[in-house]
Order: sequence, then structure tokens, then C-alpha cells
Amino acid sequence: MTAMDDELSRAAAAPWAARGSMFSQPGLARPVAWAAPHDLDRLRARHARGQPGEPLVPTSVASPRLGDELFARLLTYGTPHRTHRGDVLFRPGDEDVDLIVVERGSVEVIRTETADVPAATVAAVDAGGFVGELNLLTGQNVYLLCRVREDGTVYRVPPERLRQLMANDVELSDIVFKALIARRELLRRSTAAQAMEIVGAARSAAALALRTYAARQRLIHLWFDADTPAGRAMMQSSGLTEDDLPAVVMPGATLKQATPGGLADKLGLSYRRSSAKPVDVTIVGAGPAGLAAAVYGASEGLDTVLLDAVGTGGQAAASSRIENYFGFPFGLSGADLTGRAVLQALKFGAQLASPCQAVKLNTDREGDLLRLHLQGGEVIDSKAVVIATGARYRVLPLERWPDFEGAGIYYAATELEARGCTGSPVTVVGGANSAGQAALYLAGRGSEVSLVVRGPDIAVEMSAYLVDRLLAHPRVTVRCRSEVTRLDGGDFLEEVSITDRTADTAEAQPCSGLFCFIGAEPATGWLTGIAAGDDGFIRTDVQLTDDDLGPAWATAGRRPLPFETSIPGVFAVGDVHSGSMKRVAAATGEGASAIASVHKAIATLA
Repeated sequence: MTAMDDELSRAAAAPWAARGSMFSQPGLARPVAWAAPHDLDRLRARHARGQPGEPLVPTSVASPRLGDELFARLLTYGTPHRTHRGDVLFRPGDEDVDLIVVERGSVEVIRTETADVPAATVAAVDAGGFVGELNLLTGQNVYLLCRVREDGTVYRVPPERLRQLMANDVELSDIVFKALIARRELLRRSTAAQAMEIVGAARSAAALALRTYAARQRLIHLWFDADTPAGRAMMQSSGLTEDDLPAVVMPGATLKQATPGGLADKLGLSYRRSSAKPVDVTIVGAGPAGLAAAVYGASEGLDTVLLDAVGTGGQAAASSRIENYFGFPFGLSGADLTGRAVLQALKFGAQLASPCQAVKLNTDREGDLLRLHLQGGEVIDSKAVVIATGARYRVLPLERWPDFEGAGIYYAATELEARGCTGSPVTVVGGANSAGQAALYLAGRGSEVSLVVRGPDIAVEMSAYLVDRLLAHPRVTVRCRSEVTRLDGGDFLEEVSITDRTADTAEAQPCSGLFCFIGAEPATGWLTGIAAGDDGFIRTDVQLTDDDLGPAWATAGRRPLPFETSIPGVFAVGDVHSGSMKRVAAATGEGASAIASVHKAIATLA
């Protein structure tokens, strides 16, 4: 047999291997064009989702072609199905879809039409490729359509088998997982983003809540300001009025007066449990502590569920820049840090659900299980529960404060909140690191910033590196021994009055945004029967006295483990924990360490 005959025979047996590799990475070959660069730049320019020169995810990562051995291993996780031209493999709204591996023939991925945009092809995938993106791990319902272009064979890899792949095959898992992540990033900047369009008023509190949820969940979407020509055109084509805002337009569905909870239900991101089997550990709160617990719990083989009442990331996700986190000398945003943690938790098989609010915890064990009640009426039975609910933001006792929340008053300083204030005067209230980081971020965007601190010196609670930068910044004015005492404006905040307590004088000044960082109170109002300090923060292990420990401990035959509360099997970590350091690194350490105690507690139930 000649070399040519051998090549032809190999190509017939394995059509995905007919083309040679064009990349240096092992196991990768010619990519599928999931997104065209000129389309991305056009959409960026139109919707201000980035700069035209912003680096893209390498296509070789987003669309890998596997060598014969790796592809054959991938096929072992799926079941074969013959396909014919025109067959639909999945469509918008489908739940629990499979990874589609194309052995022969080809398929196409299509963004179906909505009221204001026609259908468009997102990708064409031929033999040797696979169809899927990050929603395979998040559980989000499908928002695109997959249709067969050429007759052939596909292998369907169901969610549970995909998780087995992630856990058992490191080499293949790395390639597939990186591809799913890269595709999500590419799709967010491609025509696929038009599969979900959010429209609302730029300074609406309801619209901000919806946009914040979409951003934290890294949902593929486009935002339209209702006051712009593009926004008005989109509303007109979709039949929307101002009373319908904020609204979400998707294939086959339009959500009017949309909320994060309503959107989560529609997308399948609310809590849903396919099995009645109890979970090993339920973690309530997806800030750094809860995320760390989820990563370590899932990676160590525990059936792990992570819930959050708002969205993943907690207060840390609201930080524009964290510079004192171990291992990141140049700093990173809180959203980046917590976003990476979410990906880790998903990779190891944790189930995430948000917004999903816990309303009650039954601490009387029935059959060695704790029962957690959710707002929608669902219950989760768990062997252990980790409370990582953090704390709720404190507010100033000022008239009209509720009127301006989300319409000029914010508890975070990220791109979403700061966009409407760029170049305009703003006020930051607070004397800790979060306030200092926010002031520098806003000043860096061209705003004149008044940093209002009640105490006599910002160095009391703030890190020295932040103090030095604030005092040297030409657009930051630090006002110690001062308080905001009045708010004024129409539909949006326009002016604040700042009282200097030393001179006992008040001064009114323009303010397009007041960013409040004055501390928080423990989010423990939904809990009963768990020992806490006078301040409401939960006490654990050595902080507990004999009077705190009820008869359940005699039955357990042990003392509380590290981070265990007065209830056996219930743990508290992060800001909700009494005596916590209120630092991201400390919170992640507590979350990770608590899982060691969870293992020991579960072992005593056997």
C-alpha cells in the first residue's frame, strides 16, 4: 500500500483526522470559525462592549480539533446517533442538553430570529469538532439552535457523562473545558449575543439589578439604553412600552418588567434538583468564602450545591480592584477573581443556583439530614450546611435614601455603576479599603471624588498603600470628620450636602453618584437556634460555651469542629462568622478549611 493509499484509508476510517494540524499545541488542529473578527469589532463598536483592539480568545482554544486518540476517547463518553440533513439536535429553551460530538457529516449552530433581528449562523462544525459552550456546566437552558447540515453520525455526551470526563480524564478535560470557556467569551462578543437583549433606562434601579445579574452570571446578552435611538428602535420592533421596562427579548419569549429571579427561572438557572437523593453539603452564599467551600467540596468528591440570593461573587464582585490578594501583584477585579472561582466550582461538578434565597434551616436532624427551605417552596436535604451569607450593606438614615437606591446611590463601584457617572462629580462614603478602592477607580474615570469619612483619619481602617494614593490623587478630596446629611434630586440623585462636624458647617455640592461603603450587618435573619454574638455574627468552635451546646452534641459524642456552629453539621465562614477579618484571602481560607471539617462531620454520620 502506498503512502497516499494509507492516508486515504485513514481519512475514510476517521474523517476528523483528514486535515493536518496547523497549531503547535498537542491534540489541536484546524479551528471552526465560531466568530468572525470583523463581526466582533462591529458589534463592539455598536454596543460599546469593548475596544476594537481588545485581544480575542485564540480560536485554536475555542475550536480545538483532537488527534485520533483523544477524539476516540471523547467518543467513549457518548452514544452514537445517525443524523440526516435538517435534523434539529437542540433548540432554544431545551434543558439539560448534551455535548454534541460530530464523527461524520456536519452541523450548524444558529441564532434564531427575534422580533428585532433575523436569524444568523453562529458556527459550522464538521467531522472532528464538537458543539457546546459553558451552559453545559452552568445548567442554563439552550439559547441557540443546532441543525444537521450533512448526513452523518454524532455522539451525544449527556451532562453526567461530561462531568465524569471532567473528573477522570485530565488531558481531555483541559482541552474541552478551555474550549467551553473560550466559546462563551467569543459568543458574548458575536452575533450570538443578540439571542438575549436587555432594554431599560440607564439609571433605573430595576434595570441595574438585571444588568448586574447578567454580568455576574456572564450571560451572553446585549444591553440597550431605552433613551438612545438603538434602544427606541429595539423597543418599537419588539412592541415594548416604557411601562414594560426593563425587558428581556429572547427567541420565542419576551419578559416584561423583568427581574433577576424571573430571568433565572426562564433560563433554568434557578435551583432544580433532578434527583431526590440528599446532597453532601449545601453552601448558602456565593461570595469568596462560599465559592472556596464549593471548589474544595466538589473537588474532593462531595455532592455540592451552592446557592446565592443575588448572584455569584458576593460583595467581593463589587470591588473594582483588589491589590492585596496573594499571588496577584498587579491586582485584579473582584469580578475576575470570583468569576474564576465559579469556573473552578463548575469544573469539579458543583451545582450553582442564583438568585436562590434560603428562608429557613431545620436544625432538628431527621435521618441524619438537615433540611434547607428555599423561597420558592423547594427543600434541600443535606448531610452538612455551610453558611456563607456574608453581610448586608448598611445605609445612611437620610430622607429619600430609598428613592435614589440604584438611581444615584450604589453599593458597588464597577463598570455598570460608574458608567453613568464618568466625568461627573461623585461622593464616596466610608473609611475602609472598599471605599478607598472605589474612590481611586472613579477618579481614574475622570470624576471629581469626595471621600467622606466620619473618623478623624482615613489611616485608621484603610491600608497604607491606598491612603498614600488617595492623598496624592489630584481628583480625590478626603473629608474627614464629615458626613452626608442631605440628598436632593428629581428621579435621580443630583446633589448632596456634606456637613463638616469640626466646623459644624454644611455644604451642598453636585453629585451624580453616591457610593456607600459604611459596613454591613450579618445576613442571618433567616436563621434560628444558632448561637451568635450580640452583634448577630455567628459564633463557632472555640467561641462556643458549654451553654451553647445542646443535647445533640451528647448524641454526636464530640465537640464542635473548626468553623462548626452550635448545631452539629452546620458551619459558618466568611463575613457572617464572628471575628472574621473581612478580607477576601481570609474568607477563601475559611471556606476551604471548613470543608475539612465537613468531611469529618459527615464521617460521624456513617
